[in-house]
Amino acid sequence: MRTYEEIIENMFAALPMFQRIGAAAYKPDLSRTVWLMNLFDNPQNKFKSVHVAGTNGKGSCSHSIAAVLQVAGYKTGLFTSPHLKDFRERIRINGEMIPKEKVVNFYECHKDLFDAEKISFFEMTTALAFDYFAQEKVDMAVVEVGMGGRLDSTNTITPELSIITNISLDHTQFLGDTLQKIASEKAGIIKDGVQTVIGETQPETAPIFIEKASEIIFADREYTVIPRDGAATNSWHFDVLKNKKLLYENIKSDLSGISYQRKNMQTILCSLELLAKKFKRINEKAIRSGLENVTTLTGLKGRWQILPYPVLTIADTGHNFDGIALTLEQIAATPHKNLHIVWGMVSDKDISHILEILPKNATYYFCCPPLPRGLNETELKKQAQEKNLHGNAYQSVQQALQQALKNATPADLIYIGGSNFVVAEVV
Repeated sequence: MRTYEEIIENMFAALPMFQRIGAAAYKPDLSRTVWLMNLFDNPQNKFKSVHVAGTNGKGSCSHSIAAVLQVAGYKTGLFTSPHLKDFRERIRINGEMIPKEKVVNFYECHKDLFDAEKISFFEMTTALAFDYFAQEKVDMAVVEVGMGGRLDSTNTITPELSIITNISLDHTQFLGDTLQKIASEKAGIIKDGVQTVIGETQPETAPIFIEKASEIIFADREYTVIPRDGAATNSWHFDVLKNKKLLYENIKSDLSGISYQRKNMQTILCSLELLAKKFKRINEKAIRSGLENVTTLTGLKGRWQILPYPVLTIADTGHNFDGIALTLEQIAATPHKNLHIVWGMVSDKDISHILEILPKNATYYFCCPPLPRGLNETELKKQAQEKNLHGNAYQSVQQALQQALKNATPADLIYIGGSNFVVAEVV
């Protein structure tokens, strides 16, 4: 029997994986996922679920809802992507990662089938997650879309609730180059008779969702989150209004980064209120406790995560234009003297537009995320200099971070970002 490490390496090497190689791994078709689910006796139909799509915020929303369900006493599955350190981060029950032996046995049992049918990495991972949740008889699984929605392998579920956090330009080579086209792909998770929460009202996309959904709620039209404190680092407190009337007072969240978590919280609270109508153990006590302990309960990392260094050092996985813009807004609201940015990107992102919004007065430490899609640090430095961003190039993320720590004073701030894979090297 091969070891878990050998199996994971084999999975990554043998099967197309968008996370590592990008476009070559994308399969715009659900037929094989449907075939695969039939082969495993349709495990997706053996548990209740919540389906979460969107360009930004779907990870925070998924983990937060899972945390509240756990506190409420429901056996809760959580399927997310990508992972930062360990493949098993993608598949959890009550915060615990799937055991290594489950991954090994699943792959070893079905390897010949996966190879013969050229099953993609994400198709296979989705089958593993759903099969595991069915075997373990979870009460509820929170399922995050991998990419898009309509053709995503997760779209074989019929959930209790569909959630679309927001729409912005990302993965345009697959989903389309306008907000409307991307919204149409995300709207593919909307099912007849299933309530749908849209996190953010956008004039370009709202009509698409309204036409598709039989029962739809725009969270930001009904819910307002009002922060009670400033740019707190480790946590923050907020009040929640529903239709301008106080619903919850002084809730605490351990998901730092008020600028973007504020929007996420509107979506999360709206979704939890709807779920509470069917799942009666979701009450105010569970909501308060769950939201205060999301990272502990679910293992979420990389969202405005403060690292244990003498200088305030923050890692954030925001990697598209809108996500990075919100992170920069949060940085601007965080007291500091000088800003040091450890920065790396993958080559298929909208690099030019993202570089344009990065602060000109920061010192940059350019690096390359360790995967085939990673943009070479020298090329990144060259493109950044054309946008009046200045710094040096380093051969690894760790080298870049160590130099930033050496240069920074205690009053400074170090921001590590640009890609999930940069953040994965430091958290």
